Formats: sequence, C-alpha cells, structure tokens
Amino acid sequence: MHRIHKHWASLIAVIAALMLSACGFALRGPVVFPFSSIYVGLPDSSPLGGELKRNIRANGKTLIVNEAKNVDVIIEVLGETREKVILSLNNQGRAREYNLLYTFRFRVRNEAGKELLAPTDISLKRNISFNESQVLAKEAEEALLYRDMQSDLVQQIMRRLAVLKMD
Repeated sequence: MHRIHKHWASLIAVIAALMLSACGFALRGPVVFPFSSIYVGLPDSSPLGGELKRNIRANGKTLIVNEAKNVDVIIEVLGETREKVILSLNNQGRAREYNLLYTFRFRVRNEAGKELLAPTDISLKRNISFNESQVLAKEAEEALLYRDMQSDLVQQIMRRLAVLKMD
C-alpha cells in the first residue's frame, strides 16, 4: 500500500513540473544588460542606491563607475518622494488607515546625451491600518512596507534597464 502512495506522489510531482514548464514559469536569474558599464545617479548612502547597485553587480558583467564619464549608460534621478496620506478616519476623526506612496522619476541616457529611456515615473502604493495602541508596531510595519516598495522599485528599474535599445 505504501508503495502505491509513493508512485502517485511521484506522478503528481512530474505532472506539476510539466504544468509549470508549460506555463512559461522560470526562476529569476541574473539580469543580462545590453551595456557593460553604468553610472547610477544615487549616492551609496542612499538605501535605494545601495540596493540598485547591489542588484546590478549581481549579474557580474556590468561595471558600476563613480563618475558619469567613459560609461555606456547613465541613470539620472529626476525625483524621489515618499508620502503618507490619510485614507480613512475613525468616528473620533483620527486617522484609521493610511496610503503609503513611493514615487521615483528617472531617465536613462548615454554619455553623449542621447536619451535611451525617456523620463519615467514609477509609483508604488501600499495601504496600512493605524491603531493608537500599537504605535511602535505600526511604525515598524510602515518601515517594512517602504523597504518592500523599494525592493519592488529596484526590480522594475532592473527590468527597464534589461530591455534598453542601445542603437
């Protein structure tokens, strides 16, 4: 009886693997960029700049330079804002729920000034409830949500860089 269950379990695993491969599922690997060097217009002290540079270095083939000279691609940061907007109020008129907004605006050009990616806005939004009796926990949750949005933002930038047309 135990042998029959093992047989069914392996059959189900094989079917699941076939279904995943048929739907186009693939593990994310290192991103391959169409350029070999990049200047990122964010300081290393910036959490966003640090994470973006770590992700770019992870592919192992792209050099990150400290000056916008002799480089294939330049990321120019045009703006970065974080906002916290009241979404709803309780019956005493105090905030019950907030909307966290993270907006990043940038463009990509080559050293000669030719625009490879027009000014682009990436806007991310998360909702967070608020409870006065849990202020510290909610502050930690807010910081965690901003870090999550930052990671999402970095992945979106990476995907845009991977599809640049270098002509």
